[in-house]
Amino acid sequence: MHFKSIIITALALLIPTACSADVKQEKDMDKSKTLVVFFSHAGDNYAVGNIEVGNTKIVADYITELTGAEQFEIVTHKYDDMAYTPLINLAQEETRKGELPEYEGDIDLSQYDTIFIGGPVWWGTYPQVMFTFFTKHAGDLSGKTVIPFTTHEGSGLANCVEDVKAAFPGANVTKGFSIYGHEVRSGKSKVDKWLKGLGY
Repeated sequence: MHFKSIIITALALLIPTACSADVKQEKDMDKSKTLVVFFSHAGDNYAVGNIEVGNTKIVADYITELTGAEQFEIVTHKYDDMAYTPLINLAQEETRKGELPEYEGDIDLSQYDTIFIGGPVWWGTYPQVMFTFFTKHAGDLSGKTVIPFTTHEGSGLANCVEDVKAAFPGANVTKGFSIYGHEVRSGKSKVDKWLKGLGY
């Protein structure tokens, strides 16, 4: 009986360690299954002036820090060094024509279960370069959770959630989150509160 008690005690000590390892592995897997896809515009921005880091990138970085998500930034140099007024005029023309500007690189979305999609609001929706990404990945998000977010100066989410739903009809698209561009540098707590509401 004494020997049997020793074996049972030893097993009892090992089980919490194994469970702890399983929990850690599960958390690590969750982190690897979450992605933040975003477009952000540095340079001349409304209400914040000439900035080195775009408003949406700051929010994307908050999400990455608070959730452990990976990132893919949609990068185009089409808008580099443009003053605000010429930029918004070009953005309006792209939206009117439905243009799809090219972006650099790409990413395999199959390994992710949850994808945050963020950008500024230009003329009532995301910038057209994001629609280039949507078009390329139209069939890739079926069954996945997609969480839109925006930075803006009064437009809120505008048509972004509806446009994401239209681009990815097989995805579970959530309500979304918006924050003023001029608030993002002091708005980490707002992003944290939103993420906690999502279960992060």
